[in-house]
Amino acid sequence: MAKKILTVLSNFGYWGVELTGPMVKLEQAGHELVFVTPKGERPNALPPSYDTTYIDPPLGYCVTTTGDAEQVLGFKDSPRLDNPINLGKWFPERPYYSAPDFLRDFEKYHEKLSHLQSDLDEYDGLMLVGGSGPIIDMVNNQRLHDLILGFHKSGKPIAAICYAVACLIFARDFNERKSIIRGRNITGHCIEYDYHDGTGFSGTDLNMGPPPYCLEYMLTDAVGPEGAYHGNFGKKTSVVVDYPFITARSLQCSHEFGEQFVNVLDNGLKRYGW
Repeated sequence: MAKKILTVLSNFGYWGVELTGPMVKLEQAGHELVFVTPKGERPNALPPSYDTTYIDPPLGYCVTTTGDAEQVLGFKDSPRLDNPINLGKWFPERPYYSAPDFLRDFEKYHEKLSHLQSDLDEYDGLMLVGGSGPIIDMVNNQRLHDLILGFHKSGKPIAAICYAVACLIFARDFNERKSIIRGRNITGHCIEYDYHDGTGFSGTDLNMGPPPYCLEYMLTDAVGPEGAYHGNFGKKTSVVVDYPFITARSLQCSHEFGEQFVNVLDNGLKRYGW
């Protein structure tokens, strides 16, 4: 039976195969992707992600295969990406404490979130696509946190790859303040694969240098002593399923990430990779 997967992409650049790799696996299994971006603008693939001459500095070799580049080039200008759902108009902004009528506004905010829970009924899973762009407009996006919490509340699968895994760290109930990945097994970008320089974004000339945070350290802290971060340094891929979470370390994991997402949706997979 076909399932709908809500797929979140940055407006500042996604890594091509981190979308197309799992997308192909999901669509081959008969599932449908519905796209959403933080501002409702068309997402763009980061140019290095379809450049077969680009050398990844930490790894020292070209990470984009000819097949992956063709896949990304074949989809990056697709009209399917023209009109994504606008998350900023869909989910409400949490009011500041300094708002003139904070308590009433805060009650309205929670009431709105409660009503939006029914909107999520039509979706069977959530996928967060990586790349450098999420650092800017996804990782610390309160509306996206609320979207993630909505799927978590329903017990539906939540899949994230590369730097989009960081979104899970900050997805917390506002009163509990505890990460939803506390006590879980998670993978994500390990420090050995972090850039020292060259973190760039679509539509800007900004070179942030290294990423603004070490994802490995943040994930290790977020899962706590009851959970475990699995970097799997030295292994070509790292994909971990600890239901409802499906996490993948980086672009090399994209196809396996998609395969295991399908296994979760269709075969009831609960544990994988640890």
